[in-house]
Amino acid sequence: MKFDTIHHVAIIVTDYEKAKEFYIQKLGFAVVRENYREQKQDWKLDLQLNGCELEIFCEKNAPARVNRPEAAGLRHLSFQVDDINEAVKELNQMGIETEPVRMDEFSNKPFTFFYDPEGLPLELHE
Repeated sequence: MKFDTIHHVAIIVTDYEKAKEFYIQKLGFAVVRENYREQKQDWKLDLQLNGCELEIFCEKNAPARVNRPEAAGLRHLSFQVDDINEAVKELNQMGIETEPVRMDEFSNKPFTFFYDPEGLPLELHE
């Protein structure tokens, strides 16, 4: 079997409007589809950024995420940027806090983390 690329990543949120505003207005994702699923009484939002899709499911009673990126399962989503300092500045101007920029010991590239409204760790990597 040969995989061509990652098709999408799916996340679950509890506040649909807050997640929608964060990923679209602040991070710049484009809406591909937005559907209300009557049988589940929830929303499914498909977003895209440079060919990669992000599926957002809204589950009002979803259990809280374990508040450590080292817990088993998805650790974080990472976004590649050309200039990490400029990206950090833009996030901070939008009121999104970032951790201090560090150097990756293996790639020797700067990186940092920030969090979505649900607390999902998001990484910027230059």
